Amino acid sequence: MALELALHKAEGKTVGFVPTMGALHEGHLSLIRRAKKETDVVVCSIFINPSQFNDASDLEKYPRTPAQDTALLLDVGCDILYMPAVEEVYPPLLKLPAPPDLGYLAKPMEGAHRPGHFEGMAQVVRRLLDIVNPEKLFMGQKDFQQFTIVRHMLYQLKSKVEIVLCPIVREADGLAMSSRNVRLTPEQRQLAPLIFKILSGAKEKVHSHFPKDIMREALEQLSVHGMVPEYFDIVDGHSLEPLDLFEDTDYAVACTAVNLGGIRLIDNLILKGG
Repeated sequence: MALELALHKAEGKTVGFVPTMGALHEGHLSLIRRAKKETDVVVCSIFINPSQFNDASDLEKYPRTPAQDTALLLDVGCDILYMPAVEEVYPPLLKLPAPPDLGYLAKPMEGAHRPGHFEGMAQVVRRLLDIVNPEKLFMGQKDFQQFTIVRHMLYQLKSKVEIVLCPIVREADGLAMSSRNVRLTPEQRQLAPLIFKILSGAKEKVHSHFPKDIMREALEQLSVHGMVPEYFDIVDGHSLEPLDLFEDTDYAVACTAVNLGGIRLIDNLILKGG
């Protein structure tokens, strides 16, 4: 891959990069399409990064569908598929740089429920960027906290890579597309769209309710039929700090994670600005 990319670079072509962990769906493919529009050569990586999983059973259960993923990437016109082994990303003799200071960004929401996750994510994204050396990095809004942390990391590193936030792709009933959705039972799948319904309801209340009241109501509404909300936070989209008043920011985002039969579903909705 390195030689092929070097040849493209020598021809003055721009490179777009979409990092994934496989089990691809329409959400991932939308990132490839966006990258195809904005860059000359699109690289998609499939690498299930062990350091992002604080639960070993979650790593073991993570779906692995390389043949299907390859076919989907060919159909959508991805130029280069990069599927490295762990030893290639983390060579035994490689001295990794010190981890970036993620500060408060890694502490709330997903950070509180998945300790160490964002440190592992930031580490692997930095390694993959060093390997691919793209002009643009395309990431999905569904992992909003992850996007915010990578954007912060690039700023810290004074990186020239431009990060592009791509909208969430949803099923017809509003459920955010996710690799985890295939693990839902038919009954759970019928219930899961309630998450987006409640997020949408939160947006309708921006001009009439305080954030804390919307959050409290949302948690109550999500606590039904075996759904267990882990959090429903309304935060500043830049700092991820909780909001007391919507007037305090030009960018408000509602983020949630719900456990449904042992399957964690995350989602978010921009309530203001963006």
